[in-house]
Amino acid sequence: MLAKLPKPKAIIFDWDNTLVDTWPIIHDALTATFLAMGKEPWTFEQTCQRVRKSMRDSFPEVFGENWQVAGEIYQKHYKSTHLAKLQALPHAEEVLSRIRELALFCTVVSNKKGGTLRQEIEKLGWGDYFDSIVGSDDAQRDKPHCEPVQLAFKESGILPAPDVWFIGDSEIDLECALNTGCTAVLYGEMAREHPDYTATHFQGFPYHTHVHGHTQMLELLEKAYSPERT
Repeated sequence: MLAKLPKPKAIIFDWDNTLVDTWPIIHDALTATFLAMGKEPWTFEQTCQRVRKSMRDSFPEVFGENWQVAGEIYQKHYKSTHLAKLQALPHAEEVLSRIRELALFCTVVSNKKGGTLRQEIEKLGWGDYFDSIVGSDDAQRDKPHCEPVQLAFKESGILPAPDVWFIGDSEIDLECALNTGCTAVLYGEMAREHPDYTATHFQGFPYHTHVHGHTQMLELLEKAYSPERT
């Protein structure tokens, strides 16, 4: 059952695999990168489990001192296919449209490179749904640090608080919600398959409710704005 959450004044979305399905694109680009760097590629399942941090935070851990070379290879392969293969998740646009009808501040805070993120949003024609867009390298540090969220709200007059919902599919999003004092909404089915998933925590970080798809996201919004809550 969906929990009752504070009535939101603003909503933060993660991007990859929260609003769009990009796992196949990410995995293909990573496979090409591993092969070019003489490393054994991850399986698709490993990619889904391990890709969380931004490139500038994760690639040094994976590729060591050659991480920038690996990053250039990855970006080349990713950008060669991402706009053609980009797919919105089912009913995601309905959620965004409803948020716009409710006149809520809505932002994307992603660990995808900012320029690439904005290209994908433009490709889907979703620019008008978002009041701000923050990607990796736009702020001094990336999620789970507070800086990208602070940047997203910089011109809004809104302060991150429990009446700001932070919606994402990974523990990085939950940690960022915790760090900024927002209400954490875990998104997607994949988390349930992880051994560190419980009814209240995912990989050690708390969440307030778990939605399995955007139909449930719509239910969550309507629950927050039902007559008995006003």
